[in-house]
Order: sequence, then C-alpha cells, then structure tokens
Amino acid sequence: MFHYFKRWFPSKDEVLKPKMAIQQAVSLLRREYDGIPLDKESVDADPLKQFSDWFAIAVKEIKNDPNAMILGSANRDGQPATRTVLLKGFDEEGFIFYTNYESNKAKDLAENNKVSLTFYWPDLMRQIHIQGAVEKISDEMSDQYFKSRPAGSKLGAWSSKQSSVIESRDVLKENLRSFEKKFSNSEIPRPSHWGGYRVTPHRFEFWQGRLNRLHDRIVYRFEGENWVIERLSP
Repeated sequence: MFHYFKRWFPSKDEVLKPKMAIQQAVSLLRREYDGIPLDKESVDADPLKQFSDWFAIAVKEIKNDPNAMILGSANRDGQPATRTVLLKGFDEEGFIFYTNYESNKAKDLAENNKVSLTFYWPDLMRQIHIQGAVEKISDEMSDQYFKSRPAGSKLGAWSSKQSSVIESRDVLKENLRSFEKKFSNSEIPRPSHWGGYRVTPHRFEFWQGRLNRLHDRIVYRFEGENWVIERLSP
C-alpha cells in the first residue's frame, strides 16, 4: 500500500524539480546586442526630430504595432501602474493617445498628471523612454479622430465600461447588439466618456543595445528654454 501511494504522490523534490528547471531556463535567456552606435554627435539637436527618425524606421521594419507604447502612471497614493496603449499622433506639442475617460488609467491621470511612455523595439535593439505631463486634448480633436475609426471600434467604445467588473463576455455582446440597433440608421457619435490625451515631454532617453551590455544611452532634458543632451552610463 505504501508503494501504491508513493507512486501517485510525488516527493517534494519531484514536485520542485520542474519549477527549478523553468527558473533555470529563464535565467539562461539572453541575447547579445550589436546595434548601430549612438552618440551625442550623431543625434539631432531636437529630441522630437530624433524620435521621428527612429519611429519612421520602426514603422518600416516592425511588422506589428510599432506605435505600441507602455504608459506608466501613479495614483495619488504613489501606486504605479503600466499598460500598453497606441500612439495616434505626435508633434511639437507632444504625444497623443486615446482611451476611456472612466477607466482606471484615466483615474490615475486625473490624480497625478506625471507619466512616462516607453517604446521598445527588440528587433531594432532600440528603446525610447519619455517623461512628461499629461492632459486631455480638445473635444474637437477627439471628435475628429473618432470619426476616422472603423464602425466596430466606435461601437466598442460605447459597449464597454472599461475597467468595470462584468459577469461574462455575454454582457459585452449584449451591449454591442444594443448599440448596433441604436445607431443602425445614423452616424455613430463619440461618447462623452471617450477621448484623447496629450503627453508633453520634458525628458527623452534613447537607448541603443550594444555589445557586452555596454549600451548607448543618450538623454535630452529640458532646461530653461533649451534641450540639454547628455550621455548616461549603461
């Protein structure tokens, strides 16, 4: 009887062995970086122009979602949060994305307008980290972008009360059917709870992977009325 139970109830070492193997495999995950050198003399004096140059390459070389960026925020208690959003425009005033104004991220942004954006393009061995302040864009700008969205995306903005708890996906389906019926014979307007934000940057960091983990890090920080360019140790 003892041997029967031993067969079906493995020892502690037998249970831990697969977990240890996974942990060891994770620790061995690594790659070597051999990207194009990046230095203070080669970058543009304007960080937005430098961003535009790198972004154009990413759009050309990255197959899926080159405009995906990690939005970092913190609430009034200092609890940080990150999530992936899509860049939908940028100019000399900042970087624009759209979301639900009643979502968890929107609550964070209302409590603390200091945010970060991170673009990571592993195939290019490049990363851009941006720090700045966020604010809502005008209703007119949000309306204009909303009109350009596919009908399904417009209906999705109406159907989902983002970040709220729901019983099942059937709730979303029922909401979608309801709004499909409501707007079946009319233009789908932008809901008041959905719109855009602009991040106005005050710091950029351009990261280029290099050999032996001696990566290139070039920082732009806004001082007075000018951008100061510095190199950071990796």
